[in-house]
Amino acid sequence: MFVSDLALDDFRSYQHVVLSLQPGVTAFVGRNGQGKTNLVESLVYLSTFASHRVAADAALVRRSLAGGPQPGGAVVRAKVCTAARAEVLELEIVAGRANRARLNRGAVRPRELLGHLRTVLFAPEDLALVRGEPAGRRDFLDRLLVQGAPRLAGLKADLDKVLRQRGALLKQLQGHRGGAETQLAVWDEPLIELGSELTAARARLVADLLPRAQTAYRDVSGTKDDFSLTLRLAADPQYPTNPAPSAAALAELLRVTIAARRADELRRGVNLVGPQRDELELTLGGLPAKGYASHGESWSCALALRLASFELLRQLDDAGDPVLILDDVFAELDASRRDRLAELVAGVEQVLITAAVAADVPPALGGDRVWVEAGQLTPAPGAPAPHEEVA
Repeated sequence: MFVSDLALDDFRSYQHVVLSLQPGVTAFVGRNGQGKTNLVESLVYLSTFASHRVAADAALVRRSLAGGPQPGGAVVRAKVCTAARAEVLELEIVAGRANRARLNRGAVRPRELLGHLRTVLFAPEDLALVRGEPAGRRDFLDRLLVQGAPRLAGLKADLDKVLRQRGALLKQLQGHRGGAETQLAVWDEPLIELGSELTAARARLVADLLPRAQTAYRDVSGTKDDFSLTLRLAADPQYPTNPAPSAAALAELLRVTIAARRADELRRGVNLVGPQRDELELTLGGLPAKGYASHGESWSCALALRLASFELLRQLDDAGDPVLILDDVFAELDASRRDRLAELVAGVEQVLITAAVAADVPPALGGDRVWVEAGQLTPAPGAPAPHEEVA
């Protein structure tokens, strides 16, 4: 698949911009702070409903200069083409309210847009996948799951609601045992049902990612080092998760663990059981990548995860390659990793790159160049010119 047209209204630094894109490579080049990343971030958000830079949607809505009227929301609109069809996706980010969505001009629920545009993003923030906290790795798995199986977005939202309600009740009951069992039982069963289904999906995903990530690591690093992924369950870190266990088996594990940890949960007033505490463990040569991998090895691990994600998504159906986005990545890599990554992605259906200077883009990745300065886009000779509407 590829994005042929993109239009933004009041998104980040852009009051209004429309541009055409072609299959192949397009590099947005300009100094930091000029709006390059805002362009590709809009596509990531349209495909996942999440930003790799901020947690709150409100930050995506343009802020007017002091004294000027503030926009009430932002709109991202894109035309997505596959071999079978062309579709126009539109998402309105409304400050303080639920987002609104349109597919081919017709109103739909926002979740119905998921899966119509698939993206894989490489960004400097990816180093946190290796060196950061477990929450970032869980989020990596869940976003990838939703791109491949959009229905899981609803399951994840329902689970988050259960955890919030159960956590509030635990805080209210903290230090008290009388009547706690009856009150908590209302939330225990939904936690078990939803949590076991999400964990089973994560385990299947990790099992599918593992061989692809190992191959990608060798390709990117140029070594034969053993890179491995293991889903560790908070309920029992030694519980085998590859092959992926069934949701029924995981439900029983959660049920037993909830009963065993009841006193601890009531004493501390927080959720101690559930997939929100699981960990995606990354190892290199049998050692935890976090803390043991060098800077270059950490980058190879992060790139391997993204390349494995790309391979997994491209094999889901006949929609073609996901759109590959390389946000300021080449400046972070040494020359050998930069060249190997360029070789690996050169044949992808559509690659969107951001770079501070044109020299950061490897020669192997030709294609179009668009200069970005103060939010103004200037296509280089041979690049498609901006035009008026996404039709």
